[in-house]
Amino acid sequence: MAKPKNNAKKLSYISVPSQIINSISSSSLQSLLDSPKKSSRSTIFTKPTIWFLSLFLVGFFGMFKFSFNTNTPFPPKPCATTHQKFSISNHHSKSKLGVGVDYKNEFLKKGTWKQEQEQILVSHVELRAQGINDDGGVEKKSEFWKQPNGLGYKPCLSFSNDYRRESERILKDRRKYVMVVVSGGMNQQRNQIVDAVVIARILGAALIVPILQVNVIWADESEFSDIFDLEHFKKVLANDVRVVSALPSTHIMTKPVEGRPPLHATPSWIRTRYLKRLNREGVLLLRGLDSRLSKDLPSDLQKLRCKVAFNALRFSKIIEGIGNKIAERMKSKGPYLALHLRMEKDVWVRTGCLPGLSPDYDEIINNERIQRPELLTARSNITYHERKMAGLCPLNAMEVTRLLKGLGAPKSAKVYWAGGKPLGGKEALLPLIQEFPNFYNKEDLALPGELQPFVKKASLMAAIDYIVSQKSDVFMPSHGGNMGHAIQGHRAFTGHKKYITPNKRHMLPYFLNSSLSEEEFNMIIKELHQDSLGKPELRTNKIRRDVTKYPVPECMCNDSHVQS
Repeated sequence: MAKPKNNAKKLSYISVPSQIINSISSSSLQSLLDSPKKSSRSTIFTKPTIWFLSLFLVGFFGMFKFSFNTNTPFPPKPCATTHQKFSISNHHSKSKLGVGVDYKNEFLKKGTWKQEQEQILVSHVELRAQGINDDGGVEKKSEFWKQPNGLGYKPCLSFSNDYRRESERILKDRRKYVMVVVSGGMNQQRNQIVDAVVIARILGAALIVPILQVNVIWADESEFSDIFDLEHFKKVLANDVRVVSALPSTHIMTKPVEGRPPLHATPSWIRTRYLKRLNREGVLLLRGLDSRLSKDLPSDLQKLRCKVAFNALRFSKIIEGIGNKIAERMKSKGPYLALHLRMEKDVWVRTGCLPGLSPDYDEIINNERIQRPELLTARSNITYHERKMAGLCPLNAMEVTRLLKGLGAPKSAKVYWAGGKPLGGKEALLPLIQEFPNFYNKEDLALPGELQPFVKKASLMAAIDYIVSQKSDVFMPSHGGNMGHAIQGHRAFTGHKKYITPNKRHMLPYFLNSSLSEEEFNMIIKELHQDSLGKPELRTNKIRRDVTKYPVPECMCNDSHVQS
């Protein structure tokens, strides 16, 4: 069958700075585009041709001149040198994981980059970053970015009169000191520091700045002040617990009382177990505080927990600086989604789950688990499939992609992904990259040398991810874990910003149902998650849950003072 003729003229477009376009009338441009080519040598020097060549030269030199002043798609201020070819490229150059656009080498070749001019940023497609869809139209604001109703809840950390009176006595005490050694990754350490402050308060003792144990997996030797702002920490807690950097000389030779509380220890247990010996010896050394302090504490101690987690534990200035810059680069052209992807090798080993990439990768995980059975922290009496269907496994990239599409995430959404290098590298992320091409991590967004101070510092890198994730418009973890829980509580405390909790146990059967149409699948996914998008959840309905994950009602209240 003969193809139908298309008589419509096909127009081609070139990128020309607006300053040049404004100087040319629309009729002139149209005449240029509609003018037929002339091949005869006798017409080479006719006036229309001269006019065309003149415009071409003016446009060329204008583009050359103004290309150095063109705004990049993300930063609020233009950089000294930005090239148009980066803003219209739709190809992925390789970063450390092969994701995003590597603009840095080209930029350095020009020799014009300066450290203080750090506003340049990567982009995949400038028009897409400006809110233009692939069809050339302005994209409608997606419902995906709609925030939950916070029901008027705001931070509410007023302490009782008894608490304040007791503070005067505690802060004057110079005889008792509590030392703590915290373990695990940055977010796990953060949780233990919160509990260390509360235990010091329970015992009426001063707290020595917590010691961070070097983790076997991450081998990060960072100290407290490398990650957190120590002076801010002391200042915020000045009316609650006295925080000192080291033992005074009067206690240097003291042999400390060592302890390791049981799981969910109550304040009365802690006083009964340690207070008498602490009064006698003067120093108590605690280790392994993870989940050792009860989650159900008196109201004032719950408020103290929130005060430490959300106010006192601010990251160090250097981490805050780079984290805020990267967040601003993501935010500069509209909303963005932050994903915390738990797809590292050790995560698959510890959870007893399989990555689902290929039989070869599954074999790698199974062999590692056989050789190092101590790494398996999940229940070992159920099969992988049973664990998966119970919602106990991290989502892989394909599952995350289907979930986000089902929830209405637009293809043009800017996505920041946090987490370590996934098992399988870039290939493990391909479903996400293909569906959401504006896909970045901190390595993609950082300027040359910006991350150098944090190389081989896993805790500091995790802190950067925490800041960018916390400032996102929407956040979703692929698995629970300490970071996901910490950010859930933090986002609630700062106004119940949208937080998607994947309903894995209920949604996975529908992932396996191939008879469902895409429309039916999406409708089911939205219905399953209508109550899992970050709206206020009362901790009183979740006894034994951490108040730093569910700060309502102990740490937040609303105008109606709802406490039910």
